[in-house]
Amino acid sequence: MGFPDRIERTISLDRRPEDVWPALTAAEGLSSWFGASAEIDLRPGGAGSITFDAGMTVEFRVERVEEPNLFGYTWRLPNLPEDDPRRTYVEFTLERSDAGTLLRVTESGFAQLPVDIRRDTYESHREGWSRELAELSEHLHGA
Repeated sequence: MGFPDRIERTISLDRRPEDVWPALTAAEGLSSWFGASAEIDLRPGGAGSITFDAGMTVEFRVERVEEPNLFGYTWRLPNLPEDDPRRTYVEFTLERSDAGTLLRVTESGFAQLPVDIRRDTYESHREGWSRELAELSEHLHGA
């Protein structure tokens, strides 16, 4: 069996997809839970960036926008050289549920990474998505 190529996390939110959407796709929404600040041009091919509390900025490119059900982007991994073309793909899927929204985030593309950084990058992102989705839930529920 090869190295895992994808991370998938799911969370149930007691908000409608239309109410969750801005937290994932607007600069103000992203900076309220995912980073200290964010910029986004919400259209396929649009550029975006997220600056985290530690001061690290990660750039991304919007790939898919299907409001309010699907948002996808590719982003540059900070442990690769800046001119390295390899990216991972992150996709948020919002599905209406009895509770409100079933939100699934999937990040794929880890198998393409160099062996020396693959495991650490995968583990860091796996733990990161669990933490970030908890922060999103807290933000949406006013905690």
